[in-house]
Amino acid sequence: MITMGLGVLAVAIWAGLLLGRGFFWLADQTDASDIAAPAAWPDVTAVVPARDEADVIARSIESLLAQDYPGAFQVILVDDDSSDGTAEAARAAAQMSAAPDRLEILSGHPLASGWTGKLWAVSQGVARAAQTQPRYLLLTDADIAHAPDNLRRLVSRAERGGFTLTSLMAQLHCATAAEKLLIPAFVLFFQMVYPFRQVNSPNHRLAAAAGGCMLVSSAALERAGGVAAIRTAIIDDCALGALMKKQGPIWLGLTHRARSLRPYPDIGAIGHMVSRSAYAQLNFSPWALAGTVFGLALVYLLAPGLTLFGAGEARMLGLTGWALMALCFQPMLRFYRRSPLWGLALPAIGAFYGVFTLQSAIQYWRGRGGMWKGRSQALART
Repeated sequence: MITMGLGVLAVAIWAGLLLGRGFFWLADQTDASDIAAPAAWPDVTAVVPARDEADVIARSIESLLAQDYPGAFQVILVDDDSSDGTAEAARAAAQMSAAPDRLEILSGHPLASGWTGKLWAVSQGVARAAQTQPRYLLLTDADIAHAPDNLRRLVSRAERGGFTLTSLMAQLHCATAAEKLLIPAFVLFFQMVYPFRQVNSPNHRLAAAAGGCMLVSSAALERAGGVAAIRTAIIDDCALGALMKKQGPIWLGLTHRARSLRPYPDIGAIGHMVSRSAYAQLNFSPWALAGTVFGLALVYLLAPGLTLFGAGEARMLGLTGWALMALCFQPMLRFYRRSPLWGLALPAIGAFYGVFTLQSAIQYWRGRGGMWKGRSQALART
């Protein structure tokens, strides 16, 4: 009877996720559809915070300067105390482009107390951009490459929908063995926490954004208190999404037009990426951590456990739950052009992410929470 009850629970969990979580798994919120161009193209300024990004900055800047945007467009790179020649690499890339005058490079000020490093750099770029009063700010990371039509399509969507924030989840690097195993699930899990349909609904409170590519209304950001309003946020993109949704509708979708240039050569590198923010997502609560680890085990290990070690009807129910789990993964696997058989590996992948979450908490307890580029971002909260 106990194993039967667990089998029913395994099926109920995945049936509930498939039907009752905003259909997050369908991956149907994308920028694939064409949007009519606005009557006039507003001014846009891109702000790119960069700290020790010499290996990727040239390709990122090249892609920004190559945008086919019909309106006025400028790029501000904020060099956040880099020691590897980031600014020089960006300047050289600009000189090789067809629009070198579009780029301005700022030397960032020393990190101010009470700020996370990235947001401090972003705030300086936003302040400089305000001098020319663009209607939109394109907040993008130094490791993101943009297709030539990306900005034009972003602005068209923002103008058409009246969005205060229009954000794209950049296609993550997915070439190494570790990336093929873990990266598509990373995006799936993000959608599970922040179902895009609910984020995009003006009638739903849920808000989120993807920090690699965010088009923000300058006026709405100023009304909301500017970047300073989220200055201690570790998960800064979702914090900005919540801030902007209070000012008006927002939109978040998947894309192939913005892609990450940052490779993750092994599982440890992906674990480091995840552990920077996982415990912050739980508000640094040990109770939330315990509940999350238990929940991950229940969601991802119960069904396969019953399938492999159960018997009779309990085994069939476990197999059904596992099949529903694999079904949930299929749209994201298609988006990343991976074999549908990877759906069967989702239990093991979920276990990896459970370990990464524990690793995040341990790092925080050791005073290294949110560690990135030599800075513990969690310290800004204190």
